[in-house]
Amino acid sequence: MTGIRNKSSKYSDFEGLRAQAVALRREGLSRRQIRDRLFVDNNDILNRLLDGEPAPEWTKRPNAKDGLRAKARELRLQGLTYDRIQLELGCSKSSISLWVRDLPKPPRRTREDASAIAKRGWEATLQRRDAERQETKRAAREAVGALSDRELMMVGTALYWAEGTKDKPHARRESVAFVNSDPSMIQVFLAWLDLLGVDRELLHFRVLIHESADVAAAEEYWAALVGSDASSFGRTTLKKHNAKTVRKNVGADYRGCLVIRVRKSAGLYRRVEGWWYGIVDASVLAGEHSSPG
Repeated sequence: MTGIRNKSSKYSDFEGLRAQAVALRREGLSRRQIRDRLFVDNNDILNRLLDGEPAPEWTKRPNAKDGLRAKARELRLQGLTYDRIQLELGCSKSSISLWVRDLPKPPRRTREDASAIAKRGWEATLQRRDAERQETKRAAREAVGALSDRELMMVGTALYWAEGTKDKPHARRESVAFVNSDPSMIQVFLAWLDLLGVDRELLHFRVLIHESADVAAAEEYWAALVGSDASSFGRTTLKKHNAKTVRKNVGADYRGCLVIRVRKSAGLYRRVEGWWYGIVDASVLAGEHSSPG
């Protein structure tokens, strides 16, 4: 199909030119393609040539906001306010209003509804924070890896000096005794004693607990933890309940404390004290070496 190339006369046969333009349009050409084929450089003339002829489907560009509009309508039907929709989609309130104005307004929330929504949001925040805390703890736990005998000896010595009984000038107690309510502390202490070669036959166990607790259950719990029999434990020490004291350590998880005493341990105690002050001396010396200047 030949275009009209003479600019001075190319629009004189309008009907003939229109017939060509319509034919090209129906073949699926775009406006630009028709313009270039027929050498029509005037948009008004091109509009008249194509008047009434629909554009081919492939030339129709999707509206970039069609997806946002559909999502806004979906959120509005769920009962969200303009503020919430704007927060979700990041578009202007004027656009949202235009898109959803034909939809029914969500019912006004009661104070109880608003409180419930806020509570759900806070619970989600707490769950996220708890997941972050647990992940930090998990990564730190895995980073420790295996302990060498020397490392366990140092850990156990520091643990004992923090939590165990100690000799005082006014009260001579050169014996090893450890009291704690934390099962993990008990496990580390026992592992330390095993490392030092302390015979389990030399260990004496006793429970220390409030009289209002489930004493029998606590005795069985501690016996299972240390791999012993509750019948071999010493007599449980019951602490009198003070009605004026508001205790937090109540409920099924309260098991009191376990007292572990090592018989014939004066020599062991003296070594522990020596190890501890050796750690102190080494720490001070390391600090001096690392100090600037």
